[in-house]
Amino acid sequence: MNSRELADSICTTLQRNGYQALLAGGGVRDLLLGRSPVDYDIATDALPDQVMALFPDGVPVGAQFGVVFIPGDGFKVEVATFRSDGNYSDGRRPDQVVYAKAPEQDVKRRDFTINGLLMRPETCEVLDFVGGQADLKAGVIRAIGEPDRRFTEDKLRLIRAVRFAARFGFAIEPETFASIRRHAHQITVVSAERLRDELTKLLTEGAARRGFQLLDKTGLLAEVLPEVATMKGVEQPPQYHPEGDVWTHTLLMLEGLPARPPATLAWGVLLHDVGKPPTFRPVAETGDRIRFDGHVDVGVPMGQEICRRFRFSNEDTQQILALIANHMRFKDVERMRPATLKRFVRLPRFEEHMELHRLDCSSSNRRLQSYDFVSRLLADTPPEEIRPPKLLTGNDLLEMGYKQGPAFSQMLGSLEDAQLEGKVQTSEEAKRYLLSKFRPKMLEKREEEPPLADKTGRDRRRTPVRN
Repeated sequence: MNSRELADSICTTLQRNGYQALLAGGGVRDLLLGRSPVDYDIATDALPDQVMALFPDGVPVGAQFGVVFIPGDGFKVEVATFRSDGNYSDGRRPDQVVYAKAPEQDVKRRDFTINGLLMRPETCEVLDFVGGQADLKAGVIRAIGEPDRRFTEDKLRLIRAVRFAARFGFAIEPETFASIRRHAHQITVVSAERLRDELTKLLTEGAARRGFQLLDKTGLLAEVLPEVATMKGVEQPPQYHPEGDVWTHTLLMLEGLPARPPATLAWGVLLHDVGKPPTFRPVAETGDRIRFDGHVDVGVPMGQEICRRFRFSNEDTQQILALIANHMRFKDVERMRPATLKRFVRLPRFEEHMELHRLDCSSSNRRLQSYDFVSRLLADTPPEEIRPPKLLTGNDLLEMGYKQGPAFSQMLGSLEDAQLEGKVQTSEEAKRYLLSKFRPKMLEKREEEPPLADKTGRDRRRTPVRN
C-alpha cells in the first residue's frame, strides 16, 4: 500500500460511517501540477474522537486543533476536522478553534489559494472555493482572503509564500507581496526550529537561488539572516572572482547545488563566505588587491552563532562549521605533506567538502585543478592507505619503557604521520621509529603540545587563511 492508497482507504472508511472525507491541501495542489505528492492530508467533518474510534492506531498529534495522524505500511496521513480558527494572539497558532460541518469554512482559514483546494478521492472532482485552480494555471501565490490577516495569524506564512513561489517558479501576487514586506519585521516571533526547517526546505527543494533572491526582495533576509544580507555589494578581486560580489557568488553556488542536497552542504554553501563582509579590505588599503584576510577564522564563530540561533543539532553544527573552516584548504592540497593530505580527505562526510569546493570554483574562476587532484587521489589510493590500521597503542608504549602522559598523543600522532607517508609499515618498524625520535627519559619532562586540530578539522597552529 502506498501513501495514496492509504489516504483513499481512510476516506472510504470515514465515508462508510457517514462522514465527509476529502483530500486537501498540498497533495491536491501537487496532483493538479502533475507532481507526485510527498504526503496526503484529509479534511473531514468527523470529530477527533470519532476519527480515533474508527482508527485506534491513530495518533492525536494536535488534538486541540482536530488533527490525527493515521499510520500504515510506513506512511502516515494527517486527518483534520473541518474548522474555523479564532484569534492568533502569538502569531503562530490559533487561541481556539471551532469545528465546522462545511468544507467551505475550513478552506477559508488556510494560507494560500493553491493550498486551499479539495478533492473527492473516488471521482477526483476538485472543490475550489478560493480560486486556487486559476492561480495554479496562472502561476500565482495569493493569500486566501485578506493577506494582512493571513500573515498576522501565522508569521511563518511569510517565508512559506517565498518558498512556494521559488519551488514552483510562481509569482507572488502584488497585494500578497506588499503584505509580506509590511510584516517582514515580525518573522522573528516564529520559533527558531520552524524557521530553520523552512529555510532548509528553501535551500534543498531545487530553487535555492530564486528563494534567497525573493527573501531579499521581501525584506525577510535581513530579518532572519542579516549576516547573509550584508554580502550584497561586498566586492571581490576580479582576478579570482570575475562573477562579482560575495552575494552574487553565493547565489551562483546555491543555483548549482545538486538535486536534494544534504541540508548541511546547502547551509555550508550559504555560509562558507560569511566572514568576508567583516574582513573586507579595499585596494586603497592593501595597495594591491581586495583582500579578506582571516575570513575563515572570522566566519567559523559567525557560523556557530547562526547554528546556535537556529538550534541546529550538535552533529549538523559541527559539519556546517567544518565546511566553513576547511573550504580554503583545497588551494594547498598539491603542496601538502602526504600525511596532512590524507588526514584532510578523512574529514567526516568529505564528499560534502568536495562538492562545496567544486561549486566554489565553478561559480568563480572555474579552476578545478585542486578538485581534480583530490579526485584522482581518492580514486587511486586504497582505503587502507588513507586509514591504515594502528601499528602501536598506548599499552605498547608502556611496554617500551615510556612513562604514560600527555606526550603519548604526540608520539602516536607522529607515528601515524610516518605511517601515512610510507616510512613505517610494521609494528617493529614503528617501535624503531619511536625510539629514534623520542627518548623515554626525555619524554618525562616533555610538555603537552596543543592539539593539531579542533573539531572542525582546522589546524590551530596554521597561519590565517588569505583570499
